[in-house]
This record gives sequence, C-alpha cells and structure tokens, in this order.
Amino acid sequence: MPQRLLRPPPARPGPGRRPSRSLAGAIAALLAGALLVVGAAPASADPANPSDGELDQAATAQQAAAAEVDRITGLLTAAELQLEQVQVQAEAAGTAYLAAEEERQLAEAAAAAAARDLQLAADAVVASQSRIRDFSRDTYMNGSALTSELALLDVDGPAELVQKAAMLQYVADHQLDVLGQLEGAQVRQAEAEAAARSTRDEKAAAEQRAAAAKTAADAQVAASAAAFAAVDAQKAAYDQQLQDAQVRLLELQGARNAYQQWLAQKRAEEEAAAEAQRRADAAAAAAASRAVTAGSRSTTASSAGYVRPTSGRITSCFGARWGVTHFGVDIAAPVGTPVYAATSGTVQRAGAATGFGLAVYIRGDDGAITVYGHVNEYYVSVGERVSAGEQIAEVGNRGQSTGPHLHFEVHPGGGMYSGQVNPVPWLRARGVPMERCG
Repeated sequence: MPQRLLRPPPARPGPGRRPSRSLAGAIAALLAGALLVVGAAPASADPANPSDGELDQAATAQQAAAAEVDRITGLLTAAELQLEQVQVQAEAAGTAYLAAEEERQLAEAAAAAAARDLQLAADAVVASQSRIRDFSRDTYMNGSALTSELALLDVDGPAELVQKAAMLQYVADHQLDVLGQLEGAQVRQAEAEAAARSTRDEKAAAEQRAAAAKTAADAQVAASAAAFAAVDAQKAAYDQQLQDAQVRLLELQGARNAYQQWLAQKRAEEEAAAEAQRRADAAAAAAASRAVTAGSRSTTASSAGYVRPTSGRITSCFGARWGVTHFGVDIAAPVGTPVYAATSGTVQRAGAATGFGLAVYIRGDDGAITVYGHVNEYYVSVGERVSAGEQIAEVGNRGQSTGPHLHFEVHPGGGMYSGQVNPVPWLRARGVPMERCG
C-alpha cells in the first residue's frame, strides 16, 4: 500500500464564487461605527445628511465598478473555457503518445522476429551449400561419368553411404537448382525483414511526432493557465474596486439612517449562514456515521457487480470536442470525495500518469480496463486485487485539470490506452444508474 500523499492547499474558488466575508465584515464594522456615532451624538444634534449629488456620484461609481467586474468576469469565463479546451486536447495528445509508443514496441518485436527467421534461413543456406560442395567435390574426384551405383560403392562407411544416397536421391528426384531456391528464399526473407524494419522505423517516427504534439499541447496548457491567472488577478483588482464603491455608497446611505435596514439584513444573513452551517454539520455527522457503519472503503455494488465510480454530477461528456476526442466522462466532486472500483479486478497501474497527474488503471474480471484520472490520493498498488465498490482513491485536481473532478474511462477490449467507449451507457447496461450526458 503506497504512502498517503499530502493533500494540496484548498482549490481557489472559481468565477462567481468569491467569498464575500471580507465585504460583509467591512460593511458590518462600518455600520457598527455609524451606530456608535449616532448613539453618542446629543439628542438635539442631527445626523450628517449627505447631498443627493454625493449619493448619485457614489451610486454611479458603484455601477461603473460593477460593469467592469461583469466585463472581466466574461473574460475570465472565456479564459476558463480555453483552459478546459487545451486541457482536453493535451489529454488526447497524451493518450495518442501512449498508443504510438505501444505500436512502436509491437513493431520492434516483429522486426526482431523477422531477423531471427532470416538467421534461420541463412543457416539453412550455409548447410545446403556445404552439402552441395561435398557432393560436387566427390563427383569431380570420381569422374563426371561416375554412376550413382559407383558413387554409393565409393564410401568409407554407413554414415557417408546414407549421406550420399540422400543427396543423389534428392538430385535425381527434383532436378532442381537447390542453391538457387534457397538463395531466393533468403532474398524473400531479407525483404520481409526490411519491411519489418521499415514498419518499426515508421512507428518510431510516429511516436516522435506524437511526443512532439504532447509537448506542444502541454505548453499550450501552461500558456492558457498563465492567461487565466492573469485575468483572474485583474478580476480580483476590480472586485476590490467594486467593494470600495459599495462601502462608500453604504456609508452615505448609513449616514441617512439606512444602516438599520442593512443591520437587519446582516442579521438575517448571519442567521441563514448559521442555519446552513448547522445543517452541513448535521449532514457531515450523518455521513460519518454511515461511513463507520458501512465501512470506510466500500459502497454497495449492483446485482451485476458494478458501481458508480464516484458521486457528483457529469460535467464533460464522452466524444469529439475541439477537434479531438474526450475519451471518458468528467464527474465533478469536491477534493477528497471517495473514488470506488467500478467492478472487481486487479490493479494494472497506479501513480503518476501523463495528463492525469495521478491515475489508477484496473483490469476487471470481465477483461475491461477502467481508468480513474486526476485523483488526489490513491490507496491501491499494482497487482492488488480489488472488489466492486471498494474505495481505491479520492477525487482530486491534479494534472491538466480546471477543477476538482474524476475523469473515468472504460476500455472493454482490454487495451490499456486504446479502445475507449462511452462509460455512461456501459454502466447503465450493467445496472448502474447514470444521468444522460450531452
């Protein structure tokens, strides 16, 4: 069992989900201060009353900041879509590289077999040449008119008698140019070896091209990630401007005695948040209780022996996207969500994987390969036997990923990196409910 890896820092909130506690805290502090000022003022003193022009100016500044935040949010959404696109393309390039590497290895094995066959043919030619030279020498020494009967009489013992008789019989029966035929076979075998070597070279060249495409795709992912980070940083700056404008407007409105309404709203929000937190704590406690009861590494399998690989919702479907094929489905879930073996089988690969960061490959008892990519941690090792529903990993955000999710693939033909099919109907056909994708 591999050591558990350290969990990375919590993922940065995505667009539209930035925490608002800092803004709410600033507003609460501002209103509390305004309340103290109003309460401390003499009864005859009137609170400050900002002019309509000041309020209009603050409202205009807030609207302008909000519009800029909306604009940069659109850019951030586009950058995130671009990042997801190049991530899928890089994922496909990684799969193509692995397939090309596999084909190159098969071609090298075929070339080696052809070389062995050629060596056997060459040995046969050498043996035949030796026999024919012996026969020709004996014929020359005994005279060209030496009959077969005399040749057989002119031997030193049984072994030579058998050898000469076999050679004479072969020549008499076939009247063929033995050496010419064997040399022809050698030429054909050499051509076969050359073809095998050519195929091997072509596969090696294809592997190099696939590797270059993978490198380019990885570079594109890095560039898109940098662009996304730059736009995200811009949005943070505009969010701060919007927050400042909102605080200024609320300050003026509070001076007009509007802070009471805001304070009531703040209390309602705090109560709602506290209630939501209480519900979340209760749900977590119930889930922990269920986990203790059901076991920490298992879930219930269907009657056919298959399970859904993780909870969450499908966010990316199987099929062609941006000119490449997305070979699985993406199931979004928080980091740490359990990942289960979809069926019973044996772990073929577990650990670092191109494009996935970390991944687990399992060969099921039915011969199909199931793949679990972008995991945060894995709890199995190569050669280990797992059961359907047993926890093998947890959802992560590693590799070329735009957010926490599980990338799940199915290869029914048993190929490690080829033969993928749509996992959704494959699981539904085996009794596992799956929502439709696309």
